[in-house]
Amino acid sequence: MADFLKDPLSLFTVRDKAAVVTGASGAFGALAAKVLAGAGAKVTAVAGNADALAATAQECRDLGGEVLEIKGRPDSEAACADIVARTVAQFGRLDILVVASGKNDVAKISDMAPERFLDVMDANVTQSWLMARAATQQMLKQGEGGKIVLMSSARGLLGHPAGYTAYCASKSAVDGITKALGCELGPTGITVNAIAPTVFRSPLTAWMFEDTENAQAVRKGFLARVPKGRLGEPSDLAGPLLFLASAASDFYTGHILYADGGYTAG
Repeated sequence: MADFLKDPLSLFTVRDKAAVVTGASGAFGALAAKVLAGAGAKVTAVAGNADALAATAQECRDLGGEVLEIKGRPDSEAACADIVARTVAQFGRLDILVVASGKNDVAKISDMAPERFLDVMDANVTQSWLMARAATQQMLKQGEGGKIVLMSSARGLLGHPAGYTAYCASKSAVDGITKALGCELGPTGITVNAIAPTVFRSPLTAWMFEDTENAQAVRKGFLARVPKGRLGEPSDLAGPLLFLASAASDFYTGHILYADGGYTAG
């Protein structure tokens, strides 16, 4: 009998793994840090907002996690190298990378300055690539594989009429990085996948969950496209994250995992 059949849940363990989570002050990044910490991983939480970072780190510790806080962003080769180096100095290795940092800037193309478009591309694409590069170099040095999880969106596949050219383009590029790195790193044991949610509850989307007339109208139009009939909750991203960060996904790489209630299926 295969060993995993004696304890199938062991496939999903991340206990004692060393993980880096960028954007740990944001909705998904904070969730990722807490999920991994609660599951027994040692977490380096990275974010530019010191107060929000401290709050996330404390919640991770309350869950029994060991946490290294780094105030900063993966916005240069040096910054990414420093994040990895400090993680290795603290935990001895790097097993999991979750890139949850990024941004959106909504404007019609006729009103958006090129600099604003490039800022979104830098935050979502270049910084994902730089952080993945730094993590890959360390994982290759260790020679034991690893897990890289990038943050995409349903908007990487689908357009949007309300001024999302920068965001859609950036997430399409993240999908491209995911697929290309999945192919490139497949033989090394490093898997590269992305989670692509649609609207889920966060400080930025809280208004859509309200009972106001405007929110109800927007929600009605949106939910007409969602087979599950509801908006996403943070818990809907926890399962996919643990799957992609653990041995359960060892044969999965270059995948975009849509956490969208069926939104992209129809």
